[in-house]
Amino acid sequence: MPSFRATDGVEIVYESWDGDPDRPLVLLHHGFIATGRANWVGPGVVDALTATGRRVAVLDARGHGRSGKPHDPASYGEARMAEDVSTLLDVLDTPAVDLVGYSMGAIVALLTATRDTRVRRLVVGGVGSGVVELGGVDTRVLGHDALIHALRAEDPDSITDTFAAAFRQFVDALGGDRVALAAQAVAAHDRPIPLGDVTAPTLVLAGRDDPLAARPQVLAQAIPGATLRLVDGDHMGALRDAGFVRELVEFVNGEPVPVR
Repeated sequence: MPSFRATDGVEIVYESWDGDPDRPLVLLHHGFIATGRANWVGPGVVDALTATGRRVAVLDARGHGRSGKPHDPASYGEARMAEDVSTLLDVLDTPAVDLVGYSMGAIVALLTATRDTRVRRLVVGGVGSGVVELGGVDTRVLGHDALIHALRAEDPDSITDTFAAAFRQFVDALGGDRVALAAQAVAAHDRPIPLGDVTAPTLVLAGRDDPLAARPQVLAQAIPGATLRLVDGDHMGALRDAGFVRELVEFVNGEPVPVR
């Protein structure tokens, strides 16, 4: 599996699929706890994109999947992950990219789009008003302290927060490094993001029943010219909804998206 060294030395693993070399790469960034394969290959997003001739890449963010897993919170945060995205674009010698992020990955994608002029189109999923009002994933739903406790707890039965317990179950199912993930939770982005600096056409894509993407219209209104689309599903389920895949593929391919 190909990999590269981030600017601070952490190994970042990625995977790519060939397509039309004359069209921009589509780079997919997964959410917290997940991996590139869990969020994008399993639900069929990669297959749907490659079927239209697109070149695609996914990465495993630091602390996740097959990438390096330092245990120091100083090695984490979505801003640090955004630097990794730009480094990967350098490695792949990519002059333009259609960047897609989900949940934590949406914060990474937004930060990248405010800094890196190579972002041609942008899709952010699984987030809503929390980005505008809190500077990141909505901690009013998934409390910062509750999540860290869930990741650090030796006994899963000691976790009383239902939402945090679901995330712990997800970690255990994937065999994630709980110490590394807790370090990311400590360092999670919680500062204003200059959304007005995003110049790429943007799609905000949210599940109708996703509490972590509440009031997505607030986010869409904060990004110049952004389009909002809702699909069926909660935070875990929206990614697997056929509407999510269809809207994503149509948008990055520049096809008309019917108003509903």
